[in-house]
Amino acid sequence: LTVADAAQAAGIDVPVFCHHPKLEPVGMCRMCLVEIGRPMLDRATGQVVMENGQPKIQFMPKLETACTNRVSEGMVVMTTSEKATDGQKGTVEFLLTSHPLDCPICDKGGECPLQNLTMGFGPGKSRFIYDEKLHLDKQVPLGELIWLDRERCIQCARCIRFQDEIAGEAVLGFDDRGRGTQIVSYSDPGFDSVFSGNTSDICPVGALTTADFRFGARPWELDAHASICTQCPVGCNTTLNTRREAKAGGAIVVKRIMPRQNEEVNEIWLCDKGRFAHHYVESKKRLTRPMIRKNGRLARASWDAATKLAAENFSKAKKDFVVLASGRLANEDLFNLKSLADTAGGKTILYSEMGGGELTRLVGAGAGTNIGAMGAGDAILVVASDLYEEAPIWWLRVKQAAVRGATLIVANPRQTKLDRFAKYTIRYAYGDEMKTVNDIAKKGKIADEFAKAKNAVVFFGSEGLGVTGTSALASACATLLKETDHVGRPNSGLIGVWQRANDQGAFEIGFQPEADLIKALKGKAVYVVGADPVGDSPALAKALSSAKFVAVQELLETATTEIADVVLPAQAFTEREGTYVSGERRVQRFYAAVPAKGDSKPDFAITSMIAKQMGVILEGSSPSVVFDILASSIEAFNELSYEKLAETHGQWPIVG
Repeated sequence: LTVADAAQAAGIDVPVFCHHPKLEPVGMCRMCLVEIGRPMLDRATGQVVMENGQPKIQFMPKLETACTNRVSEGMVVMTTSEKATDGQKGTVEFLLTSHPLDCPICDKGGECPLQNLTMGFGPGKSRFIYDEKLHLDKQVPLGELIWLDRERCIQCARCIRFQDEIAGEAVLGFDDRGRGTQIVSYSDPGFDSVFSGNTSDICPVGALTTADFRFGARPWELDAHASICTQCPVGCNTTLNTRREAKAGGAIVVKRIMPRQNEEVNEIWLCDKGRFAHHYVESKKRLTRPMIRKNGRLARASWDAATKLAAENFSKAKKDFVVLASGRLANEDLFNLKSLADTAGGKTILYSEMGGGELTRLVGAGAGTNIGAMGAGDAILVVASDLYEEAPIWWLRVKQAAVRGATLIVANPRQTKLDRFAKYTIRYAYGDEMKTVNDIAKKGKIADEFAKAKNAVVFFGSEGLGVTGTSALASACATLLKETDHVGRPNSGLIGVWQRANDQGAFEIGFQPEADLIKALKGKAVYVVGADPVGDSPALAKALSSAKFVAVQELLETATTEIADVVLPAQAFTEREGTYVSGERRVQRFYAAVPAKGDSKPDFAITSMIAKQMGVILEGSSPSVVFDILASSIEAFNELSYEKLAETHGQWPIVG
């Protein structure tokens, strides 16, 4: 524990710039200068020298950095002495000699540590002449997503250290010396990292800004709304910052997405997919009105007419009624869809190329996994998955666990970025995934180390295996965990690297993927929700062209909406409430941040309207009521409610 961290824990304010609780201390900025005294030791005996019954304290002649000195027995620290405050003021004054006076237009203005520390520890006036300030380039693209203002940079190296220590991708560094020192990108293309946006979060000044938010809004204009990232199954906790936008015609829009701290899920980090991919909700292709096909063309219709037409065709189809839904949907949406299909005698299909979700439910860690707690003595197997591309924050956390000493085994037909952190790398030919996993359960160096691990987590992916292949792979992984006695341990379990955010929730509710999806759709009345099969596959496009009837419920215009008989506009996750289940089987709640587009409705409410036209009563007025019904119907959700999910800072794992 450093002096700076101990002071913060005790509620004592020690100013810092380069220090960050997630990074190794370096003492670069000298902002945390304090006086430190230690018990004097007798050189002959090595015993503490006593004076008036107390240890005699010896202070060093010069100030020391609080961020690099570890707390020790009997240490005395003076943080507000005249000598300490004089040193802190001198550091601020020195930093401001090269810092531009552009706070009124700086993106960091209002949430800038330099502003705050200047007010709290600054000298009040500078002895340096304004005309002698250093002038550097102010719009330097480090990459496509991150811009550098060289004048504002205070050379704290937080960004460089994050990329090196946390992300493991040393793509940034210092160039030149003295006042000419500047941040540069070493990679080609520039700033080649999927975690680049985090550097703008931890930058203590406005030197690093994101391309989408730069000069977009002032921090005090923004409202904050808790949400969950929808880009992959990790379930990163996020904050949506919104404001009313003149360029959007006075509408409230999402201006930026920031990571929300949750040490068991994503710590304080967010990958660039989660940070920058939200702009689709503002797309000009957003569906805002129901449509019905008339004379071969889609035309606007009322909700009553659209849902009535869908209901009539679904009722007429009877056993030929198929619901094809994806993990884009929230638990509430999936539950209503399953209830409708079960009541009407139809079939529910999860739109996914991955199977095995029923095994993650049975073999998953009942107490919830926390990769951040794994280290020496634990084991992690990643098979048939490239976590860096598919679930970057899992890649980050698995990599960190390996650095802490966990045994990392990567099994993949090709090289991945996780390989260099693995203790064991296994190459196999496509199709040999199950044999590879089975071999790990047998005798051998890798098998022995996996079996002896205190806790073990297995990540399995698809890598082109399809539904049947991934189901078989999941079964082999589940058998491995059972045979090595890792089922039920606190940080042990089977985790699917699913294609969408809530595929795990779909499995929990009862959806299953279909190995022969083409056959399952031909000649049926199909209710497509949150999926674009026509745009994804010519074969599926052909199958749907021969369907009796196609209703599509979606956010955007897609190739599937173009061939639909009825199009139903749904709300985005930014416009409504709901819950998702992460790949680690945690139920997490998200909240509405902006008003709904046009006449769109939540997916669960649209399904309820169609059900009513079919004579089936489903809850459609409130997501919390739907969730209560869900929780009372499905054992894994029994102990949960919206109130319970909102009260806790931690997560509520489903207990299977």
